[in-house]
Amino acid sequence: MASAGLRAELECSICLSIYTDPVTLLCGHNFCRVCIAGVLNSQDSSRIYSCPQCRKRFPERPALQKNTTLSNMSEYFCHLQPHEPETRICCTYCIHSPVPAAKSCLLCEASLCEEHLKVHSKAPEHVLCDPTTNMEARKCSAHKKILGYYCSEDSACLCVSCILAKEHKGHQVETLDEAFQRKKWKLTDDLQKLITKTQENEKRVQSLEERRRKIQEKADEETQTVNALFRDLRKQMEDLEKRVLSDITRQAERASREYSEVIRQLNIRKDELTRKMRHIEELCSMTDPLTVLWEANPGDLCDTEEDRGGYDGGDLDVASISRTLHTGLSAIITGVSRGHCAPGPTHLSLDENTASNYLNISPDRKSASWSDIEHDYPETANRFLYEPQVLSSQRFSSGQHYWEVRFRRCSKWRLGVCYPTIDRGGLWGQSVIGDNEKSWCLKTSGRQYSVGHDSNEVQLSSMISSNGVRVHLNYEAGTLAFYELGILVKHLHTFTATFTEPLHAALCVWEGCVEIAGESVPL
Repeated sequence: MASAGLRAELECSICLSIYTDPVTLLCGHNFCRVCIAGVLNSQDSSRIYSCPQCRKRFPERPALQKNTTLSNMSEYFCHLQPHEPETRICCTYCIHSPVPAAKSCLLCEASLCEEHLKVHSKAPEHVLCDPTTNMEARKCSAHKKILGYYCSEDSACLCVSCILAKEHKGHQVETLDEAFQRKKWKLTDDLQKLITKTQENEKRVQSLEERRRKIQEKADEETQTVNALFRDLRKQMEDLEKRVLSDITRQAERASREYSEVIRQLNIRKDELTRKMRHIEELCSMTDPLTVLWEANPGDLCDTEEDRGGYDGGDLDVASISRTLHTGLSAIITGVSRGHCAPGPTHLSLDENTASNYLNISPDRKSASWSDIEHDYPETANRFLYEPQVLSSQRFSSGQHYWEVRFRRCSKWRLGVCYPTIDRGGLWGQSVIGDNEKSWCLKTSGRQYSVGHDSNEVQLSSMISSNGVRVHLNYEAGTLAFYELGILVKHLHTFTATFTEPLHAALCVWEGCVEIAGESVPL
């Protein structure tokens, strides 16, 4: 039954066969190219073109667009159908030689060729149909009469006697042709919906395939970048290791030479002292007073070179070695941070036309500070009315960028990005960055950092330990990262989003001064 229903949906309403090279008219109905071309050719003389199914008229002969999806479905359906041997139905009255039947008469229960069909009765009770051998299936099983009507309430085919029966009394009954045409219209409409959904699905699949391809390409590029980065890291670490070990070896060799020289000198002094000790012992063993007295003064014998204070030689300069190691590691870490991010814009400046009346903007448009006095700036549609905020003149719709911000005597601020369509004059929470869906920010809360987007605030574990922050934006990747600038660059938080508009850098200051630290350069 399912196969029969699908076949009905795939039949051309002109030739009543499975679509061959199906095309679509502007009204959405489909036909075989040859079939609809014949209809349009017959309408050429009147120059009035219309769809043979819905009768919609066209101002000119419509172009025929091939329906690829329907064509594929038709071919696939035909491929799945079993190849059954053809059953040839012949004319009942051509008894001398078999002649193919053109129609079958359900009343006469006979099949007729073209010649016998011409002389056949045209009375309404003689119902003609496509050639068939199973004519009983076309008759009512209860009354043995031809099924010529359809009850839509009971979904049943009826004969004349069935209509008069009480089972269908008061029901909506129509002829088979009317019911058949209405069912075909519904099936055609359902088929069109299925075709539309299939086309949408194909577009979706193509879109996802394209996105998957781009992600894989990006992953391959990132893999190459990371591999190159780690190769360079290993080389730098090996060079640093050699440099530090060489420094240790050099210091150890120098100390060893110094100790060797001191030991040599001490051995010479030892030999001299031993010699003097033996001479004194000889004098002490003598019995002749004159010999002992004429000998050198014993004090002279003990008079030796002054002791140099117990020199212990040199030592390893551990502080110098540690300094070399930490300086090298810091340089490597900084190099990684710089090398893994693309250059930002050539510079970043503040747009005075967006600044609140409670902000002072420096002449070079690099800093913004809180003002206790309300300014009377010119009214513009882009100016923030209530929050002490200002946006950058530049906006970013692609690529990777970064900028650094310094804070002076400022413990209450917000820093981030926003869409140009952010509300400029709304009440608190509608236009301050971080408290709406069109902005993302890093902000201070006492001595602690927190981040906000769309009124969702998250406290960060990092405590404020410096007066500088770096903002890194990767538009295509949909990331916005914040780093604290200290002795080492420290990651604070990364937002992940799908950006749908260009982005401006944004500052919000309640006290002190916030300054863009010079030009934005590669990390």
